[in-house]
Amino acid sequence: MAGIRYRAPSPPSTALITRPGYQRLRDELEDLNRNQRPEVVAALSAAAAEGDRSENAEYTYRKKQLGGIDRRIRYLGKLLNRVQVVEHKPHDQSRIYFGAQVVVENADGSEEQLRIVGPDETDAAKNWISIDSPLAKALLKKTL
Repeated sequence: MAGIRYRAPSPPSTALITRPGYQRLRDELEDLNRNQRPEVVAALSAAAAEGDRSENAEYTYRKKQLGGIDRRIRYLGKLLNRVQVVEHKPHDQSRIYFGAQVVVENADGSEEQLRIVGPDETDAAKNWISIDSPLAKALLKKTL
């Protein structure tokens, strides 16, 4: 069997999340269940009533859209049951910890402020990095 290489499974992501991150995901799940899914189901029903489904682009689009929403609902449901919300800062705040904001100096001398968050909260625009990232792993427990 030439060409087949074994790739070890990636380790599971850290199951930590901040309170605002948890609330954002709960709000998204609620919005999907209460608003988006019912709208798509209604549009799908209307498209199905138009007749021949094999040539109905609206029906095909809504069916795919509903599948995407249902996948996201299942993912969020499992994720919210698995994660642990970190409510408090550690006693020793002289070291870098989960949820901390850190200023790092780049190779060119410029400074950048980063925040260490859970893997499901990362946001490049806000400079929020995952606790599982190599940079966060290197920073954790270092003295401020």
